[in-house]
Amino acid sequence: MYEKHDAYLLYEYMKKVSFTVRILVRMKEKVDAKLLKDAAQKAISRLPYFAVKIRVDEGSNFVLEHNDAPIPVLPEKEERLMLGSEAVSGHLFAITYKDNCVWFNFAHTVCGGTGGMIWLKSTMYQYLTTKYGEIPAPKDIKLPGTPVPEGETYYPDPAKLPDDEPLKRYTGGATKVGLGRFLKFLLNPFAKKQYYSEISIPTDRFMEYAKSIDGSPNTIFASLIFKSLAEYFPEKKGNVISGRIADDYRKDIGAEESYRDFTRLLHIQYDRSMLNESMEKLNIRARGAIIYQMQPELSIERFRKIEETRREIDALPDLKSKKKYAAQHSLFRSDPRDVFSVSYVGQIDWGGMADHITEVYTLTDGDFMMEVNALPDKFCVSYQLVNKDRGPVDLLCKTFDAEGIPYEVSDMKVRYLPDVQIPKK
Repeated sequence: MYEKHDAYLLYEYMKKVSFTVRILVRMKEKVDAKLLKDAAQKAISRLPYFAVKIRVDEGSNFVLEHNDAPIPVLPEKEERLMLGSEAVSGHLFAITYKDNCVWFNFAHTVCGGTGGMIWLKSTMYQYLTTKYGEIPAPKDIKLPGTPVPEGETYYPDPAKLPDDEPLKRYTGGATKVGLGRFLKFLLNPFAKKQYYSEISIPTDRFMEYAKSIDGSPNTIFASLIFKSLAEYFPEKKGNVISGRIADDYRKDIGAEESYRDFTRLLHIQYDRSMLNESMEKLNIRARGAIIYQMQPELSIERFRKIEETRREIDALPDLKSKKKYAAQHSLFRSDPRDVFSVSYVGQIDWGGMADHITEVYTLTDGDFMMEVNALPDKFCVSYQLVNKDRGPVDLLCKTFDAEGIPYEVSDMKVRYLPDVQIPKK
C-alpha cells in the first residue's frame, strides 16, 4: 500500500495541535489484556488501510505505506502516546487499556470520527464475542475474512463531480472572542496539558426535550453552549459568540461508504443580544443556518479546493516548503473563526455490544470543543478546554438545569491526546 490521499494533514502538524483523536470505551468489566491484543490483530486484518506507517518518498512527500507489525495494545499511562514512533512500531493507530477502559488512539490524517468508529467497533466486536460468545452484530460491522468493497476505499475524482453554483453562501465573519485564551495556551511553553469533562445525558429524556422544541442534538448543544459562553465571557458591545458544527459531506461527493474524513464546518452566528431568546427560537436560528450551508454544491466546492491545495503541495520541491504552504493555505485555519465547536457522528448501531459498554467519549484538539457520541441509553458528551478552569463546564450545566435536562458530570480530566512523530526527511 502506498497512499498519499491520507497523509496531507501531516504537513500541518504543530506541537500543540497534533491532529489526533482518542476515543475512550468504558465497559462493565475489567479489560482482559490478552483477549484485547488478539482482537486487535483480528480486526486490523480486515482494515488494512489503518495498518500504516509514515514514509517520505523520493519527491519529499509524506506517504503512508503498509505496516506489517502488530497493532500496539499497551497499558495506559498518564502521558501522551507517540504515534509513528518505535514504541508503537511506527503505527498511526494504537490501543491502550486500564481497568475497565480501552482507548483507541489514532492520527486524524488517516480518518476522522466516522472511520475511527469502524476500527473501534470491529475491534470491540472481536473482543466481546471472544469473551462472552456470540452477540448480535451491528449491520455495518467489518469482519475478518470478508472482502473490502470498492466504496470503502473510494476517493472521488473532483473533475467528474457536478460544477453547479450554490444558492447561497455563509456571510458571517470571524470573531475574536476566546482567541486570547487559546493563543495563551498555544504560545506558553509551560502549558502542556489540555482538559475535558465527561457529561452523560439519558437518551430518552434528551430526545423528549428535543422533540418538544423540534431540535436535533447538534442545534440543541450549540444553542446551550452559546448561552453558557455568553455568561462566561465579559460583556462587550457587539460580541459575536459564534459556533461551528462538523458536517460529514461524504454522501455529497459520492463517497458515502469511505473510511476517510470528508468533513467541513457549518457556522452559526450568535451574538449577545440573543441571550434571552427561548431555546425554540435559538434552535430555529441554528437549523436555518445549517440547512442553507448543507448544500451539496458547497461540499463539492470544498473538496475541489482541498484537491487544488494538495496539488500545489505536491509540486513543491522539499518538505520545508510543503509544510509552509500547507500552513499558509490550510482551509480549516482560513475558515471564519468561531468560539466553540460541536461534533456529533450521529446514531451508531452497536448491536449487542451495547450490553457490555457503559460509555464512549471522543477527544480531539480544540478549546470549547464538544464531541458527542450516542449509546442506546445515553448521550456521552466530552466538553474540552485548553485549561483547567471549570467555569465553562459549570455554566453549561447551569443551562442544562434551566432547561430541565438531567445529566451527570465528571471532574476535569487531562485529555492525553496522542502525539505524532513526524519524519524530518
